[in-house]
Amino acid sequence: MKLISPKDNQFRKSVLLVALANLSYFFVEFFVARDISSISLFADSVDFLEDASVNILIFLAVNWTHKNKARLAKCLAIFLVIPALAFLYTAWQKFYIPIVPDPSLLSLTGFGALLINVSCAFVLMRFRHHHGSLTRAAFLSARNDVLANIGIIIAGLLGYKWYSMWPDLIVGLLIMAINLDAAREIWEASESQEISSKP
Repeated sequence: MKLISPKDNQFRKSVLLVALANLSYFFVEFFVARDISSISLFADSVDFLEDASVNILIFLAVNWTHKNKARLAKCLAIFLVIPALAFLYTAWQKFYIPIVPDPSLLSLTGFGALLINVSCAFVLMRFRHHHGSLTRAAFLSARNDVLANIGIIIAGLLGYKWYSMWPDLIVGLLIMAINLDAAREIWEASESQEISSKP
């Protein structure tokens, strides 16, 4: 059995911490999103759940071979598409029930999500090149979520001046686009890792 190096052990502890933080805030965002009928918060809550899953899988795969890590990275790229599908479903419903979310709760919840994701990105930043496409998946996910949270906060602030569902809907669309782009980057990184692992 291969021994885990001190740096690998630190990395495993870091991704587990990030996984637990993401899982905890998933519940916060999910219930607030349901309460205020926010499509952007709902899409972001699903993203938090996906991030928790990604980091748990990375935690388990630290000692795998490069080839198996590359295969797992492809699975993680597919995971990143899940929030996009959640968005499409909730967006479709939003047109039938055009409820405008409470701007205060939207901005406050988005700010809480921003704090969580900035912390996670900071924790993972020093490991972003440590395990190839796997670590890149975790870091990109945290980094992209920071951008999504800033969009949610802006949508909430716009709600004070513009009583419309569109800011919330547009931010949801941006979250979907960010996740699809991250999925593409991780897939390409895993392809490169597979090629480099061949004898």
